[in-house]
Amino acid sequence: MNRLLLPVVFLALAACTPTPKIPSKVAVADILCRPTLNGRDVTGCYLTLTAERDDRLVSVSSPAAGTAQIHEMKVEDGMMKMTELKDGLPLPAGQPVSLAPGGNHIMLMALTQPLSVGDQVSLTLSFEHAQQIGVRAIVSQPAVAAKSPDTAG
Repeated sequence: MNRLLLPVVFLALAACTPTPKIPSKVAVADILCRPTLNGRDVTGCYLTLTAERDDRLVSVSSPAAGTAQIHEMKVEDGMMKMTELKDGLPLPAGQPVSLAPGGNHIMLMALTQPLSVGDQVSLTLSFEHAQQIGVRAIVSQPAVAAKSPDTAG
């Protein structure tokens, strides 16, 4: 009787053991931070994130800044407003999410020193599911989007 019970116990234990959680991966591309303006200790950083599975960018940190936040730009009552995304930025599976001038971006505040073109800034990106990613952003001016014929003038 005990010989029959032993395989049942092993199967029951195996069913209760959680399956290992494989962390999602997030690809990071096109990373840059703007140079600071004279007398300012804030700047914006831009990049593109592509998550393997649904995820969320929940926070950013940098040794170059006292505070780093994920910001959203939107028009409210005819005014452009910038607000922190306190719940983070959703990253739908397989869809590139761009943080770009005039839209969502990373805001570095209380910079430890001015940033000049050619400098590098270390950023640590934290996600809801994926492991933290450390990246280095080059300091440069973002490319200006070309105007379409419909918007020229």
